[in-house]
Amino acid sequence: MVCGRSNRVVREIVFLGRSNVGKSTLLRQMVGKKVRVGRKPGVTLKPNQFFLDDLLITDLPGFGFMHGVQKQKNEQIKSSIIRYLEENSDRILLAVQVIDAGSFVDLVDRWSMRNEIPIDVEFFHFLHDLDLDVVIAVNKIDKLGDIESELDEIVQRLGMYPPWRQWRDKIALICAKKGEVGELRELIKSRLHDIKRDDLLKHFS
Repeated sequence: MVCGRSNRVVREIVFLGRSNVGKSTLLRQMVGKKVRVGRKPGVTLKPNQFFLDDLLITDLPGFGFMHGVQKQKNEQIKSSIIRYLEENSDRILLAVQVIDAGSFVDLVDRWSMRNEIPIDVEFFHFLHDLDLDVVIAVNKIDKLGDIESELDEIVQRLGMYPPWRQWRDKIALICAKKGEVGELRELIKSRLHDIKRDDLLKHFS
């Protein structure tokens, strides 16, 4: 059990996603914190963490294949994320999985054509196996052309039934680079309100 600065039991929000999907940029936009970024992909194995009062925010290492990073290191990163989520699932209020809107479908399809489970999809189902509340932050939304149909394709690849709009409590459309993160802020605030922690809403206004 981890206790926060006010000696309450900590609740936690974790952010995870493939390398280069914009997690660090997103966190800077969300809460105004400067998030440490590794000099090159695959360097950071430990999560970056900070407190908002007694709410712990955790930026997990980026996962997936990375150029210039040995396969063994990629597996190390994956294992460290899995272990962290398993060990801390009881206190995790919300898991925010960030995906790249422009490349997600093609990436998943390439893995599927090799009869392999795409790591993004694997983590999505793993989070649910841990009985965690999961929000998909669809980043770089400005890269989509036909937004409605392409978002339907994304939810299908995750094993969810289209149309995507029926999942508005589980999907946030964002463009972190442009500061367009309002939908994700609102979903996080709704979770905090549900556990009667309106005192924390100020951090996401």
